[in-house]
Amino acid sequence: MPRQDSLAAPRALPQANALRSLLLTCARIPRWADAVLAEAPASASEARAVAERLSWGWTWAEVEAALATHPRIGERPPVTDADADSALARREQAGVGDTLAADLHAANVAHEQRFGHVFLIRAAGRSGAEILAEARRRLALDAASERRETTDQLREIALLRLEGMLP
Repeated sequence: MPRQDSLAAPRALPQANALRSLLLTCARIPRWADAVLAEAPASASEARAVAERLSWGWTWAEVEAALATHPRIGERPPVTDADADSALARREQAGVGDTLAADLHAANVAHEQRFGHVFLIRAAGRSGAEILAEARRRLALDAASERRETTDQLREIALLRLEGMLP
């Protein structure tokens, strides 16, 4: 008997290729997407649970490669950009106002100079001022702590995206 996410109606998962593409839109970590598919989740809730559990195994090299697709916070891609990552980032960064753009730009530059990668934060649900405060706080971290925080933030972003995309 197929598993259901609720008693009301089953929530069908996308086919494997579509699910893999969806996972890669959430976080461009191919090994993770393939591992989620290998476990053959039978429902949306199971897929979310498997995706979260397996995200704890991301390596720094995988996270660093995934960062290449993330725009700098506050530097929204053009609205004409059809790339799924860019469209998601625009929505997620909607709370970042234009008045903070210069401060966020400076924080981004400082972060990249200090750590060698973009400043990444789950923007959804945070104000521009909160994001800027976090950027400044994280500049004081050591490299290992910043890598852990960046990985945690990518995980949060990926799982929130997945939640919004699965039926």
